[in-house]
Amino acid sequence: MEELALTYSQAKQELEEIVSAIESGQLDVDALTEKVKRASELIAFCKEKLTKTDTELQKILDKID
Repeated sequence: MEELALTYSQAKQELEEIVSAIESGQLDVDALTEKVKRASELIAFCKEKLTKTDTELQKILDKID
């Protein structure tokens, strides 16, 4: 996966596009499978990014106290 160059905003945008495609009901079974697989990868990426950001912010706030 191209996660090395992927940003949170790009992943979120791609997820929104996948949701729209799924909601449209126009995907065949093969395309649906691929879209759901990609969405799960993007969700994992976003979750990891948010967790790292939370940890970094907590460290910064702890230094302030």
